[in-house]
Amino acid sequence: MNSGAKSSPLFYGWIVVLITFVTLLVAAGIRAMPSILMLPFEKEFGWTRGGISGVISVGIFLYGLVGPFSAALLVKFGIRRIMLISLSVLALSLSVTPWMTHLWQFQILWGLVAGLGTGMMANVLGVTVSNQWFVKRKGLVVGMLTASAATGQLLFLPLLAKIIVDIGWRFAIYTTVAVIVVLIGIVAIWMRNHPYDLGVAAYGADEVVKPDAFKGSIFLTPIKTLFSALKNKTFLLLAGTFFFCGFSTNGLIGTHLIPACGDHGIPEIMAAGLLALMGLFDLIGTTLSGWLSDRFDNRWLLFWYYGLRGLSLLFLPFALDAGPSSLLIFSVFYGLDWIATVPPTVKLASVEFGREKAGMIFGWVVVAHQIGASAAAYSGGLVREWLGSYTLPFLGAGFICLIAALMAVRIARKPAVAVS
Repeated sequence: MNSGAKSSPLFYGWIVVLITFVTLLVAAGIRAMPSILMLPFEKEFGWTRGGISGVISVGIFLYGLVGPFSAALLVKFGIRRIMLISLSVLALSLSVTPWMTHLWQFQILWGLVAGLGTGMMANVLGVTVSNQWFVKRKGLVVGMLTASAATGQLLFLPLLAKIIVDIGWRFAIYTTVAVIVVLIGIVAIWMRNHPYDLGVAAYGADEVVKPDAFKGSIFLTPIKTLFSALKNKTFLLLAGTFFFCGFSTNGLIGTHLIPACGDHGIPEIMAAGLLALMGLFDLIGTTLSGWLSDRFDNRWLLFWYYGLRGLSLLFLPFALDAGPSSLLIFSVFYGLDWIATVPPTVKLASVEFGREKAGMIFGWVVVAHQIGASAAAYSGGLVREWLGSYTLPFLGAGFICLIAALMAVRIARKPAVAVS
């Protein structure tokens, strides 16, 4: 299994990538569930869309905030242990959900617990796996693991929406818990922390290297890293563009597209299918983006990604009025670009700050992403209540993506040799 020896047909790191892909896929499916629970909760409990959006907003924020500390925990305690703890917390939180009756309970279970649990298995997990197991093909691996978020919607949302319509939302929750329990067993048996555990070299390396022990405080080291990064122009631009990225993806579209379709008479299952279609095309687009990030100027990749996403969001209000055919066009075009921004952003952060700090730095960039997503999730619900339409939030998101495109090209270019 040593990548240098080529004596084994399969490098075990690819098995680790597969397990990580499935874990991130399930976490993404859980994170996206509130979008299909919003309408059932309105009907059963009488909760307002703004109130439900507030819960989703808190969950999204915590999902991002835990990222830098997750990076430290993954290094200190090992990938497998942290994954098992996070999955167990999620299983417990979801198991209690069917018994809730008040909005504050939903806030604790999904805003707080699920937000922290899924945050421990966010993009930082993918970056940590790629850095520890791969020297070559890092961009491709990050692209594949990032695409798992979209694939989670592809597999989960239409199925869960169908279960909700036919049987009820509680059975959809139980189905998700069953999937988590199976995944806990898979991680416990086959997941490994580092190539050194198996006595092999990382993919593309010639020597077996023992990982450095984590130094510093789990809580203070990420904060010190943040204060150091705030002095760096590249970090500020990456964090700024990722704020707009979060605002225009899971915060707005991931949370409010299904309710927006409902406002236009489009059934919930069909709307979930549109998100799933986006997931399918984002699986293609983000994996391709990872491949491109190993070969082209990542600043200009980000310019095109944000620019094209902005144009698609400006088209969305007209697509909603025009009907399913136009929404299908939007789903394909927007889906190719949903989170294609992650591989170039990871690459630029790694080149600027080095492999050792890349996970923690990217964790803070993800915090900016989730702050933007949180703002969009909450403000989108409020604007819908005030104006009775999502047109203004969709158009606003389109314009800020165009701003993000211009910000991306202002990032200083550095040679890729800065990172091994």
